[in-house]
Amino acid sequence: SVQVVESGGGSVQAGGSLRLSCAASGPTDERKMMAWFRQAPGKEREGVAGIENDGSVLYASSVKGRFTSSRDNAKSTLRLQMNDLKPDDTAVYYCAASRMSRDALDRGMYAYWGQGTKVTVSS
Repeated sequence: SVQVVESGGGSVQAGGSLRLSCAASGPTDERKMMAWFRQAPGKEREGVAGIENDGSVLYASSVKGRFTSSRDNAKSTLRLQMNDLKPDDTAVYYCAASRMSRDALDRGMYAYWGQGTKVTVSS
């Protein structure tokens, strides 16, 4: 089965930057699409950035222009560069993998999830 493991969370002041990484293993067909989700205390898990099987990258409107997601050709590593961080970006960030090909920000598309990495942005 597919395993995904996140790394790179931490604490930063508003306006700062962090980079998250996700290492994925397992059958390639089961991780055609990968994405980052986040969940803040008391809120639902939401899609942040996702890469579909054809390479299309989707971003949530709240992070567009500040976050950049990339993936290596082997589809083994997913990264999220987060710039100009805001206190509202504080959350646990999860990496997810899917055998589906589209709708990268729909959490229902994902069967495989990491344990999450915490990001805290102070004002």
